[in-house]
Amino acid sequence: MADALTPKQEAFAQAYVETGNASEAYRRAYDAGEMKRTSLVVEASRLLDHPNVALRIGELRGEAFQRHEMTVGAIAAMLMEDRDLAHTVEAPSAAATASMGLAKLYGLITEKRDITNSDGTLTRAPVYKMVDKDDGDSAGS
Repeated sequence: MADALTPKQEAFAQAYVETGNASEAYRRAYDAGEMKRTSLVVEASRLLDHPNVALRIGELRGEAFQRHEMTVGAIAAMLMEDRDLAHTVEAPSAAATASMGLAKLYGLITEKRDITNSDGTLTRAPVYKMVDKDDGDSAGS
């Protein structure tokens, strides 16, 4: 188990696992009513990077997966079924979505987000990075 967290850190970890949104988790766990959006995003990101908080989030996710009997193999099987069905009904967009889901599940594609640009504006567009599992080099971004 992760080293003891403060009650607010624990609340943040639980809210993050529930919502999947660090900013929303921060709002729920901390008094963030007067915070600027950019400050809130930065503080939420810092909490996600805190070693004990990150470990606790991993523990909570593991517990949730066990409760729901979800494994990487089970999720992969569902995505493969979805992909096969999409091909059967000639829905290439759905097949591509399932293929991307599999690639993300297996860590072949990672998503990274910039928090701020050099001019201080917030970037919301995800940046995808292809990972070559054989040599660890990226195959694009």
